[in-house]
Amino acid sequence: MIIPLRLVPLSGTTNFRDLGGYVGHNGRSVQWRKLFRSDHLGALTSEDIVMLSDLGLTRVADFRGTDERQQQACAMPGLTVHSLPIDPSVVQSMKAHLATGRHLNAEDTVRLMEQTYRAFVHDQQHRFAALFALLLESDRPLVFHCTAGKDRTGFAAAMILLSLGVSRDVVMQDYLLTNAHYKMPDPGASELPLEALQVLWRVQQAFLDASLQAVDTDFGGVQNYLVQQLQVGPREQARLAEMYLQA
Repeated sequence: MIIPLRLVPLSGTTNFRDLGGYVGHNGRSVQWRKLFRSDHLGALTSEDIVMLSDLGLTRVADFRGTDERQQQACAMPGLTVHSLPIDPSVVQSMKAHLATGRHLNAEDTVRLMEQTYRAFVHDQQHRFAALFALLLESDRPLVFHCTAGKDRTGFAAAMILLSLGVSRDVVMQDYLLTNAHYKMPDPGASELPLEALQVLWRVQQAFLDASLQAVDTDFGGVQNYLVQQLQVGPREQARLAEMYLQA
């Protein structure tokens, strides 16, 4: 049996990855070529578009805010794009920090990133609930993404995999793959300090841990969070397993 590549090799994006192959409930693996996570799709080449068409990709869930979407609109025709906007508040927080005249160092940026991940849990449940509604609506191949495919997308991927019974250790491994694949933008184009950008454009275990700790502490664990905040109860979880796990 030929195992598909986890990283889909595209020229116009660097972090387009398949969630297939991870072991979930009852030893059943996540199906390949059903669920994808990515950075933005605004720079796809014609060859990229052909490759994604061959994958049967028809649906997109876009977590980017309005300004981000306008700057880099999806370049692939024929896709149904579902906008689930979560504004990139961490950049605003970093600029506000600088506006006070204080230096923004790596430790400050880590703290702001952890705050952002906790905000996903407390303030953006409706967006992630909408993603699950799309997953339950159909098992047609879907990609969900933000700008870099690491933070908003990373939390979404974690919730999906955890709902399918994938272990936290494996979820974290998938999350950290961004550091191996995502190509950081030119730092010269930003007003932010390089040491802050080097934190911003990568992922750390502490970031995802911050959100999962909030799920555990404030909602009593992933199961409660899925049911109470994301409207993914036992029936929906069983349906997701039927749709996205190998038989």
